This record gives sequence, C-alpha cells and structure tokens, in this order.
Amino acid sequence: MSKAVLVIDVQQGLCEGESAAFDCEGTISRINVVTQKARAAGAPVIFIQHESKTGFLEHGSSSWQLTKGLEFESTDIKVRKTTPDAFLRTELEAILKARGIEQLVVCGMHTEFCVDTTTRRALSLGFPVVLVSDAHTSAGNTAISALQVIAHHNATLTNISSFGPRAIAVASTDIDFLA
Repeated sequence: MSKAVLVIDVQQGLCEGESAAFDCEGTISRINVVTQKARAAGAPVIFIQHESKTGFLEHGSSSWQLTKGLEFESTDIKVRKTTPDAFLRTELEAILKARGIEQLVVCGMHTEFCVDTTTRRALSLGFPVVLVSDAHTSAGNTAISALQVIAHHNATLTNISSFGPRAIAVASTDIDFLA
C-alpha cells in the first residue's frame, strides 16, 4: 500500500511562547524519525501549514514558518491551508491521487483541531490512516491536559468505523513504510 506522511502545522508560532504545545521538542524529534523512514522508503513527505490573512500565523510571518529543528528536504511538499481540514480548499487530495497514495501517516499539531479534522476527512475520502501515537500534540485546554487530549484522540480516532477505512495508532519507532 503506497503511503505518504502528513506533517500538520508544526510551525514556529505553535512551538514557542505561552501558547506552545506540549513537548514540542520531543514531538519534533519523533516526527523527524518518521519522515526519515518515509524518505528512505521513497514515500512522499507533505508539510501542511496553517495560515491566516492577518495576525497569528499570517502567511510568510515568522510564526507561520516551519519550526526550528523540523527536518525539511527539497523533495518534500508543502501545502497551505486556512481551516483545520487539510483537504478543504487545498490541493492535498489531488497531490495524493496523482502519486497513487492509498494510506496516510499523520502527525503534527494540534491534536484536537487539525490532526483530528484532517484524519476524519482522510477516512471519509477513503484513505486509511496511521496516526503516529507519540508524534501529535496539543496545548491542552481548560477542561483537560495535553496528555489527556493526545490519549483521547489515540483512542477515539482508532474507534471510528463508519467511514469504512480505519485509523490505527502506532508509535513512531514502530512505523514501517515497507510493510
């Protein structure tokens, strides 16, 4: 099954300051492990960047840039988005179809927004998803901690069966692009 990695919103503005997501450094390190494996197997690596027209995450601003420490290669693909859904009003689906991609490996930020929405949309479009269980993160919220958000989504997204294709949660060290 042909796979591609989606690295969602691992941007400077989400990794620094008071609003930084939980364990950015560790999450970035684990994402780099996954993307290195993908490149070695010839699988496409696609970086999704959220943007706004003004203010926080404004296109081209320092907060919009891919974060420090995240490994990006010239052969990788970038996709810009304006909603939590990386497929909505973007070229992502066309890119995947043109490359014959049948399964997605998903990681990034923020778990409860863009990772969740993009995973559900991928399933609805017929793409099975490998959710990298230790390579997506959140800042948490007033109701639950970041760790609870992550655990909740690892459990919830893998229990959705109504779309047909399923999501499975797999640790970064166990991701295999050749299987």
